[in-house]
Amino acid sequence: MAAERRRKLGHLSLVVLFFAFIAAMIASNTLLRGIRLDLTENKLYTLAPGTRSLLGSIEEPVNLYYFFSERSASDIPQLRAFATRVSEMLDEFVAASDGKLILHRLDPVPFSEEEDRAAQFGLRPIGVGNRGDDIYFGLAGTNSVGDQGIIAAFRSDREAFLEYDLATLIYSLAHPNKVVVGLLAGIQMDGGFNMQTQQPTQPWVITQQARQLFEVRTLPESVERIDDDIDVLWIVHPAGFDDKTLYAIDQFVLRGGRALVFVDPFAEIASVGAGPGAFGGETGSSLDRLFEAWGIDFSSGEVVVDVARGLNLSGGLRPVRHIGMLGLDMAAMDQQDVVTSGLNSLNIGTAGHFTKREGSEIRFTPLMSSSTEAATVPAVRMQFLADPEQLLDDFSPTGKSYVLAARLEGPVRTAFPDGPPDGAEADSGDDDAEAADAGAATEGDATSDGGAADESTEGSSAPSEHRTSIDNANIIVVGDVDMLTDRLWVSVQNFLGQRLLTSFANNGDFLINALDNLSGSAELIGLRSRATYTRPFTKVEQLRRQADARFRQTEQRLEAELAETERKLGELQAARDDKSSLLMSPEQQKEIQRFLDEQVRIRQELRAVRRELDRSIEVLGTTLKVLNIGLVPALLTIGVLGYTFAKKRKVKRS
Repeated sequence: MAAERRRKLGHLSLVVLFFAFIAAMIASNTLLRGIRLDLTENKLYTLAPGTRSLLGSIEEPVNLYYFFSERSASDIPQLRAFATRVSEMLDEFVAASDGKLILHRLDPVPFSEEEDRAAQFGLRPIGVGNRGDDIYFGLAGTNSVGDQGIIAAFRSDREAFLEYDLATLIYSLAHPNKVVVGLLAGIQMDGGFNMQTQQPTQPWVITQQARQLFEVRTLPESVERIDDDIDVLWIVHPAGFDDKTLYAIDQFVLRGGRALVFVDPFAEIASVGAGPGAFGGETGSSLDRLFEAWGIDFSSGEVVVDVARGLNLSGGLRPVRHIGMLGLDMAAMDQQDVVTSGLNSLNIGTAGHFTKREGSEIRFTPLMSSSTEAATVPAVRMQFLADPEQLLDDFSPTGKSYVLAARLEGPVRTAFPDGPPDGAEADSGDDDAEAADAGAATEGDATSDGGAADESTEGSSAPSEHRTSIDNANIIVVGDVDMLTDRLWVSVQNFLGQRLLTSFANNGDFLINALDNLSGSAELIGLRSRATYTRPFTKVEQLRRQADARFRQTEQRLEAELAETERKLGELQAARDDKSSLLMSPEQQKEIQRFLDEQVRIRQELRAVRRELDRSIEVLGTTLKVLNIGLVPALLTIGVLGYTFAKKRKVKRS
């Protein structure tokens, strides 16, 4: 009777547990909806705070159309894995947008409406699948006023910037107004008249490119105030800027404006005559007063020379090596910053370098750097340099890497602590309200002697305000102006009245990247590269590197043996009396046989190294399988058995 009662009680317990499980599932789906836990090591599915802030600021719905040829790419596992990564990142964006992002997934099979729609958006196939069909892998977006934006094709080499690329597309659709760039130049970049040649000059190609993508507004050489609707201030060769202009730049930055500054200890373009607007053809330029307030120093009297990155210049009978004209590769650029990541080469000429001032609170991130085989020479030496190879005569590297361009982020103070210079006017409080409405400045960025200005009301006039600090400045400084000129990055040919452009360096891409990055929201600018989805097997790579090192050592020994054998054969041949004989002497035959035997032995060693590597990798793989397949379940089993045993003992004691 007792056994029957226990059996019924056991059945009843199972029924209760079943309904309890169902209730727990329903409760978890209801109460834990939207709660996500990212257990990946690099937090691949955790959006940056800046991205969440940007998504939270979207006011009108944005439609996203994710095109991926699922069927055509069914036999390409690497592409499918990356597509999964993109899809999951889009899901994270949608989840954080509070319903403002609407995601549509489309598989553009051949001759389908989805394929036609992908073509209408301007997406292009990235290749052909095993079935011979085009593979689409891109993203298009539209906003409520009909604007469109696309990522024509996702590239695996930009996986680290996937979050940034998606956020940039969404930001451009959520804020469709064209970016306004204020160009403040101490040199003629829009074309003019060359007084030396008495000929008109063409606009710089880099200026024309910028005008195609942005609304570039040329500012007067002596500007007293920079308009609030300017998103980015582009400063080039600020030679001879007066205090009023410096004050206008100072206040623009302090009210939340972003700046891209090109200065130069020796601008060759100015030395050859730039026409009106070159401030008397001054070859050197700097913003020392502002730089000091921003927490940096610039070598306005020194040029960086680098024997490892000097360019070979064509001209004359042979190429001439100029260690003051530098060619920077990817190793010389910050691959973690979106402005320089992915650029292959930059050509710069007679550049200066930047350093962070002691005690400065600014975050100083180098974007371009020289090698350690570099030094500095007086800038005046470049002006009278007849032969570039003379720089090599007394060159002595310092072993130091010099920063040629940098990003400045964080708190800066005014360069005019005593107020505006004579004749200059402080910004009005109305501008403060406009800047705050636009999100250009954060709370507490601007201060005044009498405290923050009261919010102005319609019909009232607010008092003038002199800004003294900001907490979130964002500035990019570059120590060279000549890199913007045509001759260092693009060849221009005239064909039937048309200008044909062929770029041989990424100088134009750098400028566009910098303007595009600085024109975004503060959250967008703050995004950096992320870890990639694919994780390398670090232990396997370590074993492979060790084996390769041993392999190279054995190969080098074989090559040394071969060279020694050839040397001995030559000596034996030279010592023979019958040098004209084609037959080898017994000594030569013996030496060759010895080398052949040694060659066989060394090759056996090479094969042994490879076999040992394969064996080490197999042992590692077996160990991982044992841990994943056997150890974890064993531990769980031991835990359950231990819990059951402890429970039975407790029942017996009771």
